[in-house]
This record gives sequence, structure tokens and C-alpha cells, in this order.
Amino acid sequence: MTRTSATSAPERAVNGQAPGGTDLSHGLKQRHLSMIALGGVIGAGLFVGSGAGIAAAGPAIVLAYAASGLLVMLVMRMLGEMAAANPASGTFSVHAEKAIGPWAGFTAGWMFWVELCVGIAVEAIGAAHIMQSWFPSTPSWMWVLIFMAVFCGTNLAAVSNFGEFEFWFATLKVAAIGIFLVLGVLAIAGVLPGTEAPGADNLTGHGGFVPNGANGLVVGLLASVFAYGGLETVTIAAAESEQPVKGVAQAVRTAMWRIALFYVGSMLVVVTVLPWNDKSLLTDGPYVAVLKYLDIPAAGQIMNVIVLIALLSAMNANIYGASRMSHSLVMRGEGPRFLAKVTGGVPRLTVIASSAFGFFAVLLSYWWPDTVFKWLLYMTGAAVLVVWGFIAVTQLRMRRQLERTAPEKLVVKMWLFPALTWAALIGIVGVLALMLREEDTRVQLYFTAGLTGVLALVGYLRQRVTAAKH
Repeated sequence: MTRTSATSAPERAVNGQAPGGTDLSHGLKQRHLSMIALGGVIGAGLFVGSGAGIAAAGPAIVLAYAASGLLVMLVMRMLGEMAAANPASGTFSVHAEKAIGPWAGFTAGWMFWVELCVGIAVEAIGAAHIMQSWFPSTPSWMWVLIFMAVFCGTNLAAVSNFGEFEFWFATLKVAAIGIFLVLGVLAIAGVLPGTEAPGADNLTGHGGFVPNGANGLVVGLLASVFAYGGLETVTIAAAESEQPVKGVAQAVRTAMWRIALFYVGSMLVVVTVLPWNDKSLLTDGPYVAVLKYLDIPAAGQIMNVIVLIALLSAMNANIYGASRMSHSLVMRGEGPRFLAKVTGGVPRLTVIASSAFGFFAVLLSYWWPDTVFKWLLYMTGAAVLVVWGFIAVTQLRMRRQLERTAPEKLVVKMWLFPALTWAALIGIVGVLALMLREEDTRVQLYFTAGLTGVLALVGYLRQRVTAAKH
């Protein structure tokens, strides 16, 4: 785990140079990046998990998604600024190392890697359950094994394969939400056959716009924040695109308003068409409940297909993101050096290692579902907020450095810097504080804080040892 080159750690990561001079490939096209940026944050959490947020916040879930969506846009803009200035497969970990110190890059990078690997397991299990509902006589472990083999194989072959899978996955997800929004707007306008315009009855009735008060709104806000996870993948992928700077700049700019439209717009449709306390929103999920209300044939099975696609898309993206982040870390001397080898433009050993950790987490869910696997879930419960916090602090420091040394690299600029960066950082801290109010999220926060502390300590000690050697 020692440094073996005079080239600085961040420089090697930016260049993507592996031992022997083999580079990561540049096989991703602009259309891949655009859809990765858009589809990366449209996951199963939106299609299914948003029901719990609606049950807690009522129609005010629209405000919750708007507030968390604004925070996500700010984080994405900060990421876009840094990624366009210095494209790197290690993205914010590389930038944190340069702007804050090696311990910060180590902590943010490995925290993100663990989060993605646990996500691989969760998505594989979820996808297997859907397949088992269609084929009851098949064991769920068989589907997990199939999905893990398929997407590990896809990521081992070539980065363009990952790009194609994500392009079509994202296209299907975006098309599904687009059709849902069109049907919802027609129903709200009362022009869809068999429906009457609901007006504002469901928004103001049944206890009002905020039926459960501030506590309900807080629960809805927390649910909405964690539904947005996945935006970081596009800045990882940008380093392997044909035109990294132009690609990430365009992807970030075009994705923001679409994300707001899809998330906030779809929540507005749901709570306008149906009463927020309709039990089907929880039992069937918001999208299925609305489609059934609109008498769309086979609504449940249609959404099962969409949720399956969302799960497989996230699984594919997480294997890719985890492999690139871990490759970047080992390239900078922050992990087992033997994993750094690149073959055919692909870091195959880190793809295998990340997939293996994900598969091992699946086994833990079978062996110790109420202990070890639950601990893993708790440890990564607030990980995305920790990563976003590192991104905000890094951007504050890196922007000043770029303005002094390379202002021409600021192709994408954070709006109203530094005011909005500070606003985002305060928002992240605020969400972490709100997690203390609920028992379940409070436990997650404690476990995540423990993991963060351990990683930070290890990273700091490694930094001191490395400094002493030099």
C-alpha cells in the first residue's frame, strides 16, 4: 500500500494510469453520459419507497421533494464544476485528496465504495424477489446469482457495454415516468376517458396540505433525500467518455431540470389524483395506485417490470461506480496494490472485488438478516450525506485554488459561489440533524458516524505514515 511513483496521487488518478501504463478506456459517448446523469437518480426508491413519504407528509411531500431536489441540484452542480475542471474516475475522492488532504480522499472514497457495494446486494435481493413472484418455484438465490454474473460480466467486458446497458435502462425509466406524467396531467384536467378533474380537493382535504404537521414533513423530507442517491455516477463515468470536460458539463446542465420535473412533478400528480391517505399508495406503491385508479390494464405488472429495470440499472451502475472508485483509490496507494491492473481498458480486478463484496453481502442477508446485514445497512444509511458533505467542503476549497491557478478550467461554475455552496452544506448538516428525531434514522446516523470515524482515523494514520516516509 505504498506509493510507487513520483507522480502525485491525484494526478495519477486523473490520468487513469495503471501499472504498466495501461489506461482506462474512453468508450462512453455523450448520449451515454446524458442518460446516466438522468437515469442514475431514478431508482426503485422513487417508484416504491415514495409511498411511505406520502403517508407521512401528505400532499406536502411535494415540498419535501422540491427541497431535497434543490439540495441535489446544488450538489450536482458542485460535482459538475470539479469534474469538468479535473475529470477523474475517482471523482470527488480525488478532488477531496487534493483540496483537503489524503485522509479526506481515503474516507470519502471508501465510504462511497462500501455504500455502493451494499447497494448492489440490496438491489440484487429486490430484483430476485420480483422474479420469484413471477416464477414461484424458483429460489431467490438463483436469480441473485444470475444477475450478479450478468452485470459483473458486462462490466468486465468493456465500459461501452456498461454505457449501452445504462442508456437503455435509463431510457425505459424516463419513458415510464414521462407516460405516467402525461396520463396524470390528462386525468387532473379531466380529459382522460372515465375520469373527472379532482381540482384541489385531494391537496387541501383529508386534513389539509400538511396533515401530520412538521413531524410528518420531516419524515417525508428524509425519505425524499435518500431517493436521490446515485447522482455521483455521471462524474465517475465522465472520465471514461470521449470528451470528458464537454460531456460532464452538458450532462449536468441538462439533467437538473429534468430531475426536478420527474420527481416533484410525479409526486404532485400522485397527491392530486388520489387522497394522500389512500391505503393503496402504501400497499401497491404510488405509481401502481394511480395507474389502477385510472383503470390502466395490468398496471401492477407494468410497474413491476419498471421497478425491476430500475433495480437492475442501479445494480449495474453500482458495480461500475464501485469498481472505478476502488481502482482510483488503489492507484493512489490507498488500497491493495495488486488490484490496480487494467486489462483492455477495464480495471477487471476491482470489478471482481466489488461484485464479490456485493455478493458476500447478499449471503450475509441470508445468514444473518437481523444482525450483520442490518448493521451493513445502518452503516451506509447516511453515507450519501457524508459524501455530499465532503463534496461541498472540497468545492469550497478547490474553487479558490482554480480561480488562482487555472481559471480557464472553470467550464461549469457553481451558482452564486460561495453563498449557495454554504447553503448546501448547511442543508446537508440540517438533514443529518433531522435524522436524530426519528429512532430508525437516528440508529443509521450513529452507525454511519462510526464507519466515517473509523475510515477517517485509518486515512489520517496512513497520511502520517506516508509523510514520515518522505
